[in-house]
Amino acid sequence: MPILFINACVRPQSRTRRIAEYLLDRLSGETETLTLEREPIAPLDNALLERRTALLEQGRFDDPMLRYARQFAQADEIVIAAPYWDLSFPASLKAYFEAINAVGVTFAYDAQGVPHGLCRAKRLFYLTTAGGPILSDDLGYGYVRLLCSAFYGIADIHYLKAEGLDLPDADVEELLRQCCRQIDRLLSETPS
Repeated sequence: MPILFINACVRPQSRTRRIAEYLLDRLSGETETLTLEREPIAPLDNALLERRTALLEQGRFDDPMLRYARQFAQADEIVIAAPYWDLSFPASLKAYFEAINAVGVTFAYDAQGVPHGLCRAKRLFYLTTAGGPILSDDLGYGYVRLLCSAFYGIADIHYLKAEGLDLPDADVEELLRQCCRQIDRLLSETPS
C-alpha cells in the first residue's frame, strides 16, 4: 500500500481536503483513503484498553482491533488532512492515534524502555486549514510530529497549512493556491 490518506475532515466542502487532494494528485502510487468519520473508531475506554493490551501481550497482531495499526505500519507514505480545530485537530484523529499506538505493530520498546518505530513510511505530510490565524504552536501538528519521530520512526515530516481563510477580505482561493504552490516547491525539493 504505497500511500495512506487519513482524512479527518468533516465538512463536505472541506478546504483542508482540497489541498490534500492537490497533494495526492502529485504523489506517485496508489492511495488508500481512510475517512475517519465513517470508521467505527471509539476512544479507548478501560474495556477497550484491556482488550488491546491482552491482544498485544499474546502477539495476536492479526486481530481486527489492530487493523488500523497494521494499515498505518504498512503504508509507504502517509498524508493526514485535519482542519485546525480548537488549537489542534478533530477528536476523531486523536481516537485514531489511540487505535494505532500498538506495541509490536507500530513501535516497540528496547531494553532501556526507549520506543523505536516499526512503520515502513519514511515520509508523512500533515495538512491543515484555519479560518483564523494559527497561533504560535499548532498543537495538533506538534503532537503528530512527536508521535512520528518518537514512536513510529518516521523522520521526514512536512507541515502544510492555509490560514486566515475566514478573515474579512480574505481571498480564500488565493490562500489555497499559495498552499498548493508550497506543495509544489516541497515536492520539487524532496522527491519521493
